[in-house]
Parts: sequence; structure tokens; C-alpha cells
Amino acid sequence: MAEVVLVTGGTGYIAGWCVVELLRGGYEVRTTVRTADREQAVTDAVSRAVDPAGRLGFAVADLTADEGWDAALKGVDYVLHVASPLGGTGPDAPDAMIAAARDGTLRVLRAATAAGVKRVVMTSAANAASPSSYATEGVTDETLWTDPDDPTLIPYRRSKTLAEKAAWEFMAGHRGSTELTTVLPGAVFGPVLTASAVGSVGIVARMLSGAMPGVPRIGLEIVDVRDLVDVHIRAMTSPDAAGQRFLATGEFTWMSEMARTLRDGLGDDGRRVSTRQIPDFAVRLAARFRDPSLREITPALGRRNRHSTDKARRVLGWQPRPARQTVLDCARSLIALGAVQGQSPDRP
Repeated sequence: MAEVVLVTGGTGYIAGWCVVELLRGGYEVRTTVRTADREQAVTDAVSRAVDPAGRLGFAVADLTADEGWDAALKGVDYVLHVASPLGGTGPDAPDAMIAAARDGTLRVLRAATAAGVKRVVMTSAANAASPSSYATEGVTDETLWTDPDDPTLIPYRRSKTLAEKAAWEFMAGHRGSTELTTVLPGAVFGPVLTASAVGSVGIVARMLSGAMPGVPRIGLEIVDVRDLVDVHIRAMTSPDAAGQRFLATGEFTWMSEMARTLRDGLGDDGRRVSTRQIPDFAVRLAARFRDPSLREITPALGRRNRHSTDKARRVLGWQPRPARQTVLDCARSLIALGAVQGQSPDRP
């Protein structure tokens, strides 16, 4: 009888690929959605990559509410807790996002431990193991924790850090058999299952459409979504992964290098991509006077903060693919699904 894995947040980018690869691996998969009317969209997306063959089920549960989680965890062997709340708007949005991430994680863990699941693998973020102010450069590893009290932290970084800390604190007081492992990814790119280009993937869609007249001097540790799912599954099954944090960042790549990869590697489909480097002072001026949202990236301008993946490679045998392949595969899938303005879908 196939083991059952619960994946939280089935409509999400990473979660969707988790479902795909688990089905390919022979598992029975259950995934959570906030409302039942989202189930068909998840089924359609997953079916683009794999035949569910009757092994995909759903549970209605929301990270912001207690209802549904006990039922979602019934009969489950493993949990991949991938879901994380997105930021809202308004003055209370940052605090609400932080509370939702922390409290949602605790809801999942309470239900998982009560159900006696073998292991929970939680998706944290490399931002939870980073120098808070970007004041230093170099390579960090899993032993570093971002300081959640640093006033310069953006809400997303604070929410990821506090949610992971809450998870470890909860498990420290747990006396049952359930184990916890956390995975800390970098910037996630790669092929998409739907035309909704959000998060990191949205950067590639904007580059391809010509919506970005230039690129800031920002570097990203690009990890392929398929490799990220691979490390989740390895962390789920490896006896040596219990109680561990694993960084799952990828190759450090400047956004200007991403732009050149798209421009040079896609032929006519890359013609709208701008490779112009926007000077740091111009980004800072725009952040101050035109687009306040840019203030979140200005501390990272020109910085080469990197994370070591030696532990995941050594303990789990993880081998991520090159960033160039990931970026091009991401772009081609976006074009094929018609997710890029000005590009025709399914072009040869």
C-alpha cells in the first residue's frame, strides 16, 4: 500500500511540483486548498505533467483557521508543509502575514503530531539564515539564524524566520515520534505548471515581455523548482535528515546575467529582454520618490550574500542543475502557456 503524503497549499508553485514528483514516485498524495472550488485547477495543473491515476486527493484547510487540519492529516505518513501566506495591503498587513505564517505552521504541526505522522518537512527560506542587514558579504550556512528583531527586516523575511523558529520550539516540547526537517530555498525558478506567473517566476515573465527597461544590480541564488522538490523528498525519506535544517540555494546569478541568458538563449523570443544595468543611485532615487516597494531591495544592491549547500549535498546527495538551464526552462514554459504578454503560446 502506497504511503500517503500531505502537501499544504496545493495551488502554489512549489507545492504543485511537489504533488507532481510525489505522484511520479508512487506516493498517494493529498493536498490542501482553502476552498473546494480550487481542486479542479490543481488537478488540471498537475495533469499537465503526470497522470494522477486516482492517487490525488484534497482536503479543505486554511492556515488562518483551525478547522479542517485534523481531517487533512488523518492517515498521513508524511507532510510537506510548503504553504505560506502572501502579504496583503494596509498598515496591519506585515503583522498579519507574520502571525499567519507562524500560527499556520503551528496548526499544521499540532495536527501532524496528533496524527502521529512520521516526519514533517517544512519549507522555510534562505532568508531565515542570512545576515539581517546585508552589511556583510560571504558564505553562510545552516548554523546562522536571521535576527527577527532587526528593524530593517522586511515582513517576508521576518515571517519566514519566526515561523521556522516557532516550529523548532514546538518540536522541542513534543514527546511523540513525529520528526521535523526544514528546507531553506533561495530564489525559485524553473518550469511552471500554470500561466500564473507570480513570485520569482514573475521576474522572468516581465523580462520577456519588455516590461523591465533594465535590471538592478541584484544577485539571486537561483534554485530550480524541480531540484527544490527533490531535496524536500530526500529530506522526507532520509534517516539522517531528522531534526536538521538544509539550505537549498543554487548558483549565485546577477539579474543582468539572467537577462543575457534570456536574450542570447531564446532567439526571437528573447528580443524584448533588456540587459541594461540600472545604476544603484537610480534605484535608490526611485525607491525614495516613485516606488516605495523598491526600498525592500536597496540594501541588497551589489551584495554577494551566498549560502553553502554543502550539507544538503553531503547528507542527502543533492545535485542541483545550473542556473542557466533553470532560467531558460522557466522562460520556455511561460511562453508555451501564454503567460508572457506579447508572446504567442506554444510557439516552436
